Amino acid sequence: MRSETFSVRTGNRDTVLDLTRQCASFAGEEGDGLLHVFVPHATAGLAILETGAGSDDDLLAALGDLLPADDRWRHQHGSPGHGRSHVLPALVPPYLTVPVLDGQLQLGTWQSICLVDLNVDNHERQVRLSFLAG
Repeated sequence: MRSETFSVRTGNRDTVLDLTRQCASFAGEEGDGLLHVFVPHATAGLAILETGAGSDDDLLAALGDLLPADDRWRHQHGSPGHGRSHVLPALVPPYLTVPVLDGQLQLGTWQSICLVDLNVDNHERQVRLSFLAG
């Protein structure tokens, strides 16, 4: 299995960051198999969704409704509502797997691989890509 890690900066606000280009580049060096994407963080997740047409903003709005940035959370340190970021991976898991055929991600027409991050206290994220050949 081939694996590598890269870093991304997510900034100081709730973010959906498209990682499809980096994932496709990594998988493009391979043939058939599975691309596994993992973020080793307790406060971030990964999702496959359409971006650029408002779905990324809709996801952040839905997460904001479900996980408000207020003082209700028992896990309290950092910015207000930081505890919600620790609940996020139960809803948006920190991993996903995509089939790869002949070096091409087998995503649907409008699908993108995205990092979802509500933790405004940690701006630097690591992403691990692993390829399991078929």
